Amino acid sequence: MLHTLTRFGVVLILGLGITLAGSHTGASWLGWPVFALCAGLAFALQWLAFVPAWRLQTETFYDLTGALTYLSVIWLAVALTPGQSAASLLLAACISLWALRLGSFLFLRIRADGKDSRFDQIKPYASRFLFTWTLQGLWVVITAGCALAAITSGRMAEMGLPGLLGLTLWVLGFTIEVVADSQKRRFRRTQGAERFIDSGLWARSRHPNYFGEIILWLGIALMSLPALQGWQWATLISPVFVFVLLTRVSGIPLLERKAERRWGQDPQWQAYKARTPALVPRLRA
Repeated sequence: MLHTLTRFGVVLILGLGITLAGSHTGASWLGWPVFALCAGLAFALQWLAFVPAWRLQTETFYDLTGALTYLSVIWLAVALTPGQSAASLLLAACISLWALRLGSFLFLRIRADGKDSRFDQIKPYASRFLFTWTLQGLWVVITAGCALAAITSGRMAEMGLPGLLGLTLWVLGFTIEVVADSQKRRFRRTQGAERFIDSGLWARSRHPNYFGEIILWLGIALMSLPALQGWQWATLISPVFVFVLLTRVSGIPLLERKAERRWGQDPQWQAYKARTPALVPRLRA
């Protein structure tokens, strides 16, 4: 119990820290920083969604809730901050397109698969299950933090060179993620889940979708960069957070362990693993 409370405390402290930094010099609404209202909404939506999820013992709409939370906080920031520029709206549109695509993809996948095995040992325990929803709130606040800070600053007058470079990276990362997900879904439909994919982008990286995810959030950070001031610079932790989360915590490590349990004795898997980088795609086929 004490361990669970400690984890909750760490998550809430991190969320509060990013909220205070992102709110610095930003717009206010009825005396409240708009960034703080967006952060509060992010956590509130997770806790509301937890109630039916716990009662039904389902994770079916976990990822969908995350996507809808991104849409909610981004457009709340746009709505409550006066004088939005074309650059701000483009930034909001990029995150919205990503959230709509990934949220619908993950929702349809879990509907087809029936469940997400990562939740099997979590759902029966209320505190652990609630923590996963709380962690998703933190994920939204930190990942979208630099974009929220830029949008609520009211200073995104034009893109500039960092913004154009960021947009290029976002397009590249988004494209890689979409193509990688599509290739794996087609492979699973024809080959089943008992074989590992080693074709297309997956011949160049064992996790090309995660590479695309990291690149696109780096692009979002660069697009946000010109509008940030003071403590708002702390929100640029966003792409670092995504990188650490996917490569050290819940992304690649979990999938690699699962792959080793399933194919660890398969010489073809060992050969594929030896020749294919875990994240950054090799240029030569």
